[in-house]
Amino acid sequence: MAEELYWVDGYVEKKRDSASAIQLIKSGQRIFIGSACGEPQELVRALAEHSCLFPGLEVVRMLSEESAPLTEVANKCKQTGFSIRNIYLGATGSPHFRDNLRFVTPMNMSEVPILFKSRKLPINVALIQVSPPDDFGWMSLGISVDVTLAAAYSADMVIAQVNPRMPRVMGHSFIHVNDVDVIVEHEEDLITTQQAEPSEVAIMIGRQISRLISDGSTIQVGLDAASQATVQALHQKNDLGFHSQYLTNDIMKLYALGVINNRKKGLNEGKLVASAALGDKNLYEFLHDNPAIEFHASDYVNNPHIIASHNRMVSMNVAKVIDLTGQVAAEAAAQTHFAGISGIMDFVDGARRSQGGKSILMLPSTTPDKKRSNIIPSMQNEAVIVPRGSVQYVATEYGVVNLFGKNLQERVMAMISVAHPDFREELFHAAKEAGMIDSERSLGETARAIYPVNLEDAFEVNGQIITIRPAKPVDGRRIREHYHGLDKNDVCQRFFHSKNSFNTSDVEAISQIDYIKDLTLIGVVGESGFDRVVAVGEYLLLLESNMAEVAFTVAKDFQGKGLGGLFLRKLAAAALEHGISGLVAFTAPHNRAMIDLFKTLPYKVITAFEDDVLHLSCKFDVLKDDLS
Repeated sequence: MAEELYWVDGYVEKKRDSASAIQLIKSGQRIFIGSACGEPQELVRALAEHSCLFPGLEVVRMLSEESAPLTEVANKCKQTGFSIRNIYLGATGSPHFRDNLRFVTPMNMSEVPILFKSRKLPINVALIQVSPPDDFGWMSLGISVDVTLAAAYSADMVIAQVNPRMPRVMGHSFIHVNDVDVIVEHEEDLITTQQAEPSEVAIMIGRQISRLISDGSTIQVGLDAASQATVQALHQKNDLGFHSQYLTNDIMKLYALGVINNRKKGLNEGKLVASAALGDKNLYEFLHDNPAIEFHASDYVNNPHIIASHNRMVSMNVAKVIDLTGQVAAEAAAQTHFAGISGIMDFVDGARRSQGGKSILMLPSTTPDKKRSNIIPSMQNEAVIVPRGSVQYVATEYGVVNLFGKNLQERVMAMISVAHPDFREELFHAAKEAGMIDSERSLGETARAIYPVNLEDAFEVNGQIITIRPAKPVDGRRIREHYHGLDKNDVCQRFFHSKNSFNTSDVEAISQIDYIKDLTLIGVVGESGFDRVVAVGEYLLLLESNMAEVAFTVAKDFQGKGLGGLFLRKLAAAALEHGISGLVAFTAPHNRAMIDLFKTLPYKVITAFEDDVLHLSCKFDVLKDDLS
């Protein structure tokens, strides 16, 4: 048995320059290239220069920016059999993808490592980039562990570019000198990415989703979501954890602010967990020898079972388009061109299965030029990344809806409510033609309405959170259930007669509103999308007098908790903001609660009788004589 060399001696013996290292490749072999920003650029340049010399080569890589034009080389060297296998699970509609569609291998990120380990896709040579070895001979894969670790341990031969600028990242990110066949020392800057400034639409989406994320949640953020919405949505949160495919500059900032501390994750507590990093030099310096960070391979980070093991796991990813039934198409991030979307399905499934978890898919309602809706009637040629049955929350700048457990009509109405107003009528008629909406249903005032997120509020009563928010078209069923649950006396006081049924037109008049001339606020408890309506307050503009008529109902078990007063003050403030002159209310003379409630307003109240009905009114420009 031959005596093994001490690793230092082995390191020296394995050293070569990049050109001679690449010459070790043989014709017909399959070559893996390290992923994303961890791409070994010196080795890739050498491969591109010599690739046509080796007939039948196949390059396997995650879709990425190319430090050397291997796709161009593959197109030029068709006669030699040189080809590329891009692992990518997303939209292929751009000219770049259409021209090179034959190179795409659609896969979920969590399944790629087993493809290598099982030798179903044998890797002959792995080109990787690592940090210099430590005192024990261990080299870190640094900013790109993802599928690279599995490829390195599965390959017949490993050629490693040793780069002093590669950070040494903790976790399962190491490979030993003894497990590497060739060493190429070459120092150069790592690939960096620049994140775009968040757009106004992105900031609005961030505001929409922030209320869905509770303190103590564990978050996953896609590449676009990180650059567009994360900081705006989360900087006021507390005790967040992080478990995600990619670590970015925005996440580093949230950690620096103390928003992310990983104390309540339920798994890998105290650790930021990812499989790769995309960012700038500051991020890479933050990673180096940081004990608060662990990088693991994609079959761990993207494993839906691991994801679901976290407390209140919330996944946030950006979609390209979503159809009215909830089918989702996505694509690689525009700024990075990396296939972060390859993990969307893993995190959608894992987050939904987590205790208290949420899966959020976000998208701007239109393309940047505003000419096309990103919410479409149905998928045509788009690649469906998330099937409709797996979709939970969808957010645009116009609101958030929960599609989980909803029938097709409910899904259609929900998606239309968060579409751009310019396209709602078109989507509505397309859905009617497809038979997904009742022929008697109308879109009403909601066709042009913009959901006023600023009117949302939440407060705690006896340990229970009550959310007050404007009603949406999707709330019709729950408002009807609220009315059916009222005492007969409460129904009579609200509608001035006994009422045993509430038809579609009754509910549409309340839930399909424009939020200006006609505003309905509801109080809800429970999970968004499955919440129970416990109170309804509404105003309707009387055009002849420019006064708004108000009315309220509160469920029996929530009466006496101050909901009526809160609703009235919110309705008055909204009416005043929209140029309405004042409020009026019609009630029974014996309805002392309504009379006393109306008189809590800071305006002079005038009372009058009209056909045995008490008429209460106030104008916003006439205050009480004595506000004390």
